[in-house]
Order: sequence, then structure tokens, then C-alpha cells
Amino acid sequence: MFPWPKDFPMSLTMTQSSVAVFDQTLQAMSAWLDKAEAFCAAKKIDGTVLTATRLAPDMLPLSRQVQIACDFAKNTAGRLAGVEPPKFEDHEKTLPELQARIAKALAYAHSLATADINAGALRDVTFPVGPEMKVTMKGQEFLAHFALPNFYFHSTNAYSILRHCGVELGKRDFMGAIPGFAPH
Repeated sequence: MFPWPKDFPMSLTMTQSSVAVFDQTLQAMSAWLDKAEAFCAAKKIDGTVLTATRLAPDMLPLSRQVQIACDFAKNTAGRLAGVEPPKFEDHEKTLPELQARIAKALAYAHSLATADINAGALRDVTFPVGPEMKVTMKGQEFLAHFALPNFYFHSTNAYSILRHCGVELGKRDFMGAIPGFAPH
């Protein structure tokens, strides 16, 4: 879990608004995949049935939803830090392979210097939007209006596919570990 400061500041840093958020959701996603593996074992289902499942014929399958959520986490952190993020090959087909993808994305995001990510708030960030077009925005706007909405879109789709398949997940599973929150 990404460390949250005990003396919470009045304003959030770029690292708290990006890497901490990605950490919470990707850790939760990893737990969803654990539950999916247990579900498959209990029902004697090949896990690749779940990883290939789509919510609708024109939507991406679970495997791509997880890959893209991981890409938004690593790419956003890298771009905010002012470095070109690494390219991950999209070859994962199994639940354990998707777990490894999540771990690799988080390891990369955590490897970046906090000061470099925080300095990205006012930095110009250029990123691809499709195969032919690039867009440039200030880091704050990139994070708030492009990266986070896309990250949550793909994360939510991954969660929804697993729910649709019958994996027992609820809102607490989606939220993951909330820093400083201890329910009574």
C-alpha cells in the first residue's frame, strides 16, 4: 500500500493524486483476480474463459481491461515524472499473468521519484490518443481530465466483467483498502 502521510496536507500532491490512487485500485483489482481464481477452481472453470469475457460484443475482454488500466497507471506516473514509460507487451491470457502485470505496473510507478511526479503538475505532458494523434496538456489537467477517468473506466469494466461472470464481489472489493479507514 502506498504510504499516506499522517499529517494530511490541505492540498494533494500529484503523487497522492496519481500513484496512491493507482495503488489502491490496482491492489483491489489484484484481490478481484484472487477471488476470480478461487471462483474458477470451485466451479471447475478454465480461468481463460473469464479473461476472454466481454460485457458486450463491441467491448474489450477482461484481459485487455486489466492491461489498459495497468498501462494508464504506469504511463501516467511516467509522463508526470517527465520520463517515457516502458512499453509492456500485451500477451497476458491467464489470471496469474494479469496478476503479474498489475505487480509490474505498480513496481514501475513506485520506482519513480516523488519529487519528479509532483513537479509534473505544471509540466506539459504529451500523450497519444489513438494510433495517429497526440495531445499536450498540463500535468494537472492530464491527470484529472484524461488519465484518471480512463483508468477508472477500464478498472470498472474489469470489475463488472467479473461480477457478470458470477465472481462474488461487492463495493468494498471495488474500493480496496482505504488509507486511514477502519470500519467499526
